[in-house]
Amino acid sequence: MSTREQEDRYDRRLALSADGDLAVLNAAGVIEAADVHVATRLTELVDESDDVVRVTLALVVRAAREGSTSLDPEHARELVAGESADDAGDDAGEVAPFVDLPPTRTWLDQVRASALGAAGVLHVEHDLIYLDRYHREEVQVAADLARRAGAAPPPVEDAVLEAGLARVFPGESWREQRDAVRAAAARLTTVLAGGPGTGKTSTVAGLLTLLLEQAEEGGRRPRIALAAPTGKAAARLRESVLGSLQHLPDEDRLRLGSDIEAVTVHRLLGWRPDSGNRFRRDRGNPLPHDVVVVDEASMLSLTLTARLLEALRPTARLLLVGDPDQLASVEAGAVLADLVAGYGDRDDSPVVRLQTSHRFGQEIGSLAEAVRIGDADSVLEMLSAATPGGAVEHLPVDDVLGADEVLRTRLLQHALRLRELALAGDHAAALHELAEERLLCAHRDGPWGVGPWNDRVERWLGEATDYSGRQLVGRPLLVTTNDRGLGLFNGDTGVMALRSDGRVVGVFGEPSSPLVHAATSLAEVDTAHALTIHKSQGSQARSVTVLLPDADSRLLTRELLYTAITRAQERVTLVGSQEAIRAAVLRRTQRATGLRHRV
Repeated sequence: MSTREQEDRYDRRLALSADGDLAVLNAAGVIEAADVHVATRLTELVDESDDVVRVTLALVVRAAREGSTSLDPEHARELVAGESADDAGDDAGEVAPFVDLPPTRTWLDQVRASALGAAGVLHVEHDLIYLDRYHREEVQVAADLARRAGAAPPPVEDAVLEAGLARVFPGESWREQRDAVRAAAARLTTVLAGGPGTGKTSTVAGLLTLLLEQAEEGGRRPRIALAAPTGKAAARLRESVLGSLQHLPDEDRLRLGSDIEAVTVHRLLGWRPDSGNRFRRDRGNPLPHDVVVVDEASMLSLTLTARLLEALRPTARLLLVGDPDQLASVEAGAVLADLVAGYGDRDDSPVVRLQTSHRFGQEIGSLAEAVRIGDADSVLEMLSAATPGGAVEHLPVDDVLGADEVLRTRLLQHALRLRELALAGDHAAALHELAEERLLCAHRDGPWGVGPWNDRVERWLGEATDYSGRQLVGRPLLVTTNDRGLGLFNGDTGVMALRSDGRVVGVFGEPSSPLVHAATSLAEVDTAHALTIHKSQGSQARSVTVLLPDADSRLLTRELLYTAITRAQERVTLVGSQEAIRAAVLRRTQRATGLRHRV
């Protein structure tokens, strides 16, 4: 890490009022102005005079801003370590750290004994340093889960359940799903973990219909809520459950019905206009549902998980569904990964894991698994042995010009096919083509980012057609804001196309049932020749091309690469250097959390 070469007094990242070590770290780019201001104000309020504690508070605020619920002292040392000799071009040895931090045990004791510690602003536990809010939420989540685990299990008619399992999940190929449903039926809380294509949604559909069957003798139909962290994920959950119903016996399909709805977790809990992180549903006003299913649980933040748990009735079943190896929430916390790691293989673990993927072939599956376990040598061996045009491909380029050269034909052909179908007004075929090829980027901006690559494809398209400006018809779309009136959600993709009367419309949804909206009604959409890997979560495409940035990119992590690879159904192409691939496989997302220790 190096100091900013030129300080700009108008740079919003700089805190001009900072002094001492805070000013040093701010100038070096370790902490931002917001971190400095929070630390300065809070230390003033409690009359904190210890410079080490002031720096600690700023680093804890930075950690929360980047997704951690606490500060790991060892990670903090890496942040303030200064440049290595190689980075600085200094042959004399290591460069001194930006600031000096005491030994870890002394440091933690210093924070405990500080005015900020006495005031409850900072907490030290599990050798981690917390802000009060995240410490309280972690303690609450662990306590609520423990309370649910200690409660009386829900009643189950074993004979009815076993007959239902044999009917809904017949044969050896459904053994994992049978085991998962059998375990979930007897618990108040279940974590259903599994990678893409492992049958998580089929398991959910089967569980719901069998729980409904269990309740038939009692006469009252259980109230079921389906939810997800985002609108796009909620819509896909509904579509997936409805799709899974087609494979169920007639009696079970009718039992669950087709009037299934799924909402965001925020909408389920009920927005409160007077609070950004509190909801209408809480312990005093719990949800009325008997069963709550939350899909894409890897995107659940710690705060949202805490609010969800406190809104459940004591007897309500909770099913958290997701892939713990994917990217975590953009907010603080990595709840699903923490629960899977924390519970481990304990006999009383509420975690059930589906292992067998049916989404893609052996090559993509093997590559994804090698990335998931962090085996960089195996990943590079697979890529070096891959054949051009096969299910797995590596295009080893070191710069954007090289990527431009190797990708131009592929991306332009896809854009031209999409434009042709959109001009012809063939909405179903255009949506099908949209899901044929997807370009994924780690960054939004910069040479490897979504912005420049969208511009690049637009330019190629203009050069290849008789229209040199930006293409309107055939433009792939990304919805950036939820619009419940139109039934569109943040992350949905579509395409601009012509209608039979020649008017331009936006087309979204599945090829079998396109959703058509007037172009003038689409306020919040971006061009989507390229998408960020974060935005691609919950979606899939037949062929996926992944642009990897330079090896030193902070966004380049194992979770990012795994998420990108597992978006592909039949073919994945990694574009970037071997150094970038190795760095991605070996670098884990550094989120300091304590929930796994508490459960």
